[in-house]
Amino acid sequence: MANTTDPLARSVHGTNPQNLVEKITRSKIYDMPYWKEKCFGVSAETLVDLATDLRAFGGITGGNNKACDFLCLTLKMLQIQPEREIVLEFIRNEDYKYVRCLGAFYLRLTGKPLEVYEYLEPLLNDYRKIRYATPQGKFQLRHVDEFVHDLLSKDFACDIALPRIPHRMVLENAGQLEPRRSALEDEDADALAGGDEAAGDGESPPGDGGDGDRRRARETSAERGESPPEKRARV
Repeated sequence: MANTTDPLARSVHGTNPQNLVEKITRSKIYDMPYWKEKCFGVSAETLVDLATDLRAFGGITGGNNKACDFLCLTLKMLQIQPEREIVLEFIRNEDYKYVRCLGAFYLRLTGKPLEVYEYLEPLLNDYRKIRYATPQGKFQLRHVDEFVHDLLSKDFACDIALPRIPHRMVLENAGQLEPRRSALEDEDADALAGGDEAAGDGESPPGDGGDGDRRRARETSAERGESPPEKRARV
């Protein structure tokens, strides 16, 4: 019973949700002590506590080809199929970066293309460091935005084949998605707006030959008792 899908779970992409993970990978997960000890009888509420304890993400790792805890919890989510709002709260969670990664990975596996782009693209602005468990059994430094970029652009992540989604440009041309604006573009727009406001004040920066400089030059010449033309003639 611990390895069966919730009877109330809906099919995903026309199949049992657990079938999104290949059978050989599922078998390795079922054999893991973490799965047998921690994931037995887990509900959507208790899953949150397990997710906050994650310290790395990855797939099959080490010489013994063991499934990491992140992959075990991914399969458990596919098995119990938590409500959509719970998954979105995982993605919005800013306190626990591995909870966010877990929610993003689950949505990428089960979500529709528009949902995937809508909720995952904002995470490309999350530059926090995360640990990746490599297939060689070591840890590698990655970043949240790198992981999300892989989810949006690659065919595999954490040793699981990702369902195909249309390229973003296709959805834009179909009018289903707005062109994406990056955070850098927003910062440039703010900088330009600030420059326009400064120019609108009517004051010229020092040394630019504006009215302010010419006025100061005339005042200096007047104090010396000569006009600017007389000064130039004397020089």
